[in-house]
Amino acid sequence: MQVPILKTMKKVPGGLMVLPLIIGALINTFFPHALTIGGFTQALFKDGASALIGMFLFCMGSQISIKQAGTPIKRGTISVIIKFVIGAAIAITVGKLFGAQGLFGITPMVWMSAFSSVNTGLYVALADQFGTSDDVGAGAMIALTGGAFFTMIALGASGLASIPILSMVAVIVPVIVGFILGNLDADLKKFLGQGQHALIPFFAFALGAGMNFQNIIKAGIPGIILGISVVVITGLAGYFIHSLLGYKAGVSAAIGNTAGNQLATPLAIVAADATLKPFLASATAQIATAVIVTAILCPLLVGYLDKKLKANENLTKLETAPVV
Repeated sequence: MQVPILKTMKKVPGGLMVLPLIIGALINTFFPHALTIGGFTQALFKDGASALIGMFLFCMGSQISIKQAGTPIKRGTISVIIKFVIGAAIAITVGKLFGAQGLFGITPMVWMSAFSSVNTGLYVALADQFGTSDDVGAGAMIALTGGAFFTMIALGASGLASIPILSMVAVIVPVIVGFILGNLDADLKKFLGQGQHALIPFFAFALGAGMNFQNIIKAGIPGIILGISVVVITGLAGYFIHSLLGYKAGVSAAIGNTAGNQLATPLAIVAADATLKPFLASATAQIATAVIVTAILCPLLVGYLDKKLKANENLTKLETAPVV
């Protein structure tokens, strides 16, 4: 008897990431010693998050194509700048005004992680449906927002966290190595691309196995606030800024979401600055909630803007059509 586990997981927004994380958290909450039995079991399911995330970043880097040029790079770069500037501005402002505790219980680390990243898979899917091949190609640049690198830059430069330069380099090295190898060998790129998706449930489960389910429940309202803020602020910013620069399309709002792999960012930040460890569990839970919320709301925003623009275009055509 076949059970459609994978198909069922994919039907849930961010399911490959969120469901294993929740299962891991449930096991850790009710059976906290179940996975601490040593051997391969503990190494994979309890202690393996860092190594698995490193491999994920390596595979992700291999999928970034150096051949993308022109308009895709322009649109992608603009989107990356929008996300980084808004995320940094909010995180630094919150940090300076409210300190390490943050606003609404959301720390600067979480604000930056959620606002500066884009779910590349969701973006490309929306670009394919509502945009052009140039929008799809921009996904290569937008993929750079994944991971902890931009968050480390913002927090380190602002003094909100003590992050050595070497720690920031250590985060991006797997991406760079993967990028080089993926562009040198098309077969290797295809091979590593398969591993990228396969690793997600494993490191998500390991992250969850380090969390208590009570923390996820507590993160509910702050996480929802965070997710809605990401969609509204960065989604509309992407739409209006691209419009001002000459490209008016609903798909420009497709950056209004949070990448699932940002679940790994708090762990990377804490590894660089241990003083933030007390916020690790709540930060991971809040980002998990934001991933779900943005995965649901962002497509709705893009669809609404696209429909509105097309309706205006049709109305304009009717008004300018010659009277027979």
